[in-house]
Amino acid sequence: MTGGLTRGERRSAARLAAVQGLYQMDLTGKGVHEVFGEFETFWIGKEIEGDRYKPAERGLFRAIVNGVIENQVALDRAADRILSAGWPLHRIEALMRAVLRAGAFELVHAKDVPVKVVVSEYVDIAASFLDKDEVGMVNAVLDKLAREARGEELNKVREG
Repeated sequence: MTGGLTRGERRSAARLAAVQGLYQMDLTGKGVHEVFGEFETFWIGKEIEGDRYKPAERGLFRAIVNGVIENQVALDRAADRILSAGWPLHRIEALMRAVLRAGAFELVHAKDVPVKVVVSEYVDIAASFLDKDEVGMVNAVLDKLAREARGEELNKVREG
């Protein structure tokens, strides 16, 4: 354990930091290196204005942010296929967009992480910031994407 946290807790903190970093990049136009420096120096494992930010698995934080950046076009297309025709990803609020991109990245590219964990983690992050309907949308989009990207894994879970 690091900082009294389990590996799972450090990974959860990394996912939250990645979503926050992606959100900041989307809003401010900051680059990936600037966000890495800022989060790793001032946020992860630190206390800011009375809020304590948990220590995070930095490798996972970087992998998610880099993975979303490198695969953003494909991830956005995948989400757009699932979203209602009237609400493509670019029209969705920036924080929800960050959650969906990070979740989509892990579902498509992190096959070592169980689908249930990925969906649950990003729905939990969404629930921390978004209203109930938006959380439901995140859950529905990630669930459908999971069926597209990893249907075989989901079928094995059902059979077992």
